[in-house]
Amino acid sequence: MTSGIVPPGAAGKRAAARSPSRRPGEASLAAYLVRGDDPALVGAAVRRLLASLVGDGDAALTVEEHGGPDAADLDVGALVDALATRPFLAERRIVVARDAGRLDAPGAARLARCIADPVPGVVLVLVAGGGTVPATLVKLVDALGGLVDTSVGSGRARTQWLVDRLHDAPVRLDARAATMLGDHLGGDLGRLGGLLDVLVSAYGPGAGVGTAELEPFLGEEGTAAPWDLTDAIDQGDTVGALVALRRLLGAGGQHPLVVLGSLHRHYRTMLCLDGAAVSSPEEGAKLVGARSVYPVKKAMEQGRRLGSARLGRAVVLLAEADLDLRGRTALPDAAVLEVLVARLSRLGGAGARARRPGARS
Repeated sequence: MTSGIVPPGAAGKRAAARSPSRRPGEASLAAYLVRGDDPALVGAAVRRLLASLVGDGDAALTVEEHGGPDAADLDVGALVDALATRPFLAERRIVVARDAGRLDAPGAARLARCIADPVPGVVLVLVAGGGTVPATLVKLVDALGGLVDTSVGSGRARTQWLVDRLHDAPVRLDARAATMLGDHLGGDLGRLGGLLDVLVSAYGPGAGVGTAELEPFLGEEGTAAPWDLTDAIDQGDTVGALVALRRLLGAGGQHPLVVLGSLHRHYRTMLCLDGAAVSSPEEGAKLVGARSVYPVKKAMEQGRRLGSARLGRAVVLLAEADLDLRGRTALPDAAVLEVLVARLSRLGGAGARARRPGARS
């Protein structure tokens, strides 16, 4: 959930990363990698990057596409041949490799050699997707300075990302409209660009937009991230947790058992850490086999607030909900999860109150 977004004009310094912007004729790097969590944001960043690289040239003569969702595979041999061919009738030759996550280690090594010794005027644009881009390519492109990361993040980082985009938007949203927009989009921030284009068409460039002008164009509510649900539960925010649950089941299209699985993993991590001889999040991450330390740190803090008794109660609630979703009750699946989330939120709030200084567990 996003709340309290400051007016775009008061954003101050904008720290969000932007894709490289180059003037026509300006020297470009040998390779770029565009990656991120949202395919819509990745696609928009690729379009901006290609526009800056092509400049006033003819895209049909400049850009050569490889791979993509309609391609059976990403042909490394064809990519290497394209990277070895000098530009013809154009200032640059831009080779775009879609779904670069399909590349295997030998293919990545061949492309790395092309990037390390590039043909003048030839640029490789790798677009993440189809899996994980080999680390050798990521490190090489990052060293060149051509890594474009469109990941938004969560919490304050997500709010700042939205503030930055609204600051540069072609229309001016007031504070209430900006907050309404962030709350409505949820995790579907890839819809922001299209929505701003619609507002420009409706009201004109530079127009002021309030909640009354914005509301008719909002459309369906966006989805939520799994951590939006677990964070709200941990804070004892029942309303926020139920809103996140509704978005996961609705716009997110997640099956109830998938949502339950996310909750189970959240509490399983706390249960594994409960009473364990770990003194740091790094040790906790090794214990539970987690790749990222930050979620483990949150689990350690929340586990301490809850205590063993409440953790045990949460596990019982999860087990009962699992049986209910598998047919033990005639209640709709959404109702089963709503009851579960409300009860877990009460536990989270009770745990936070019980662990306040001077309070008794």
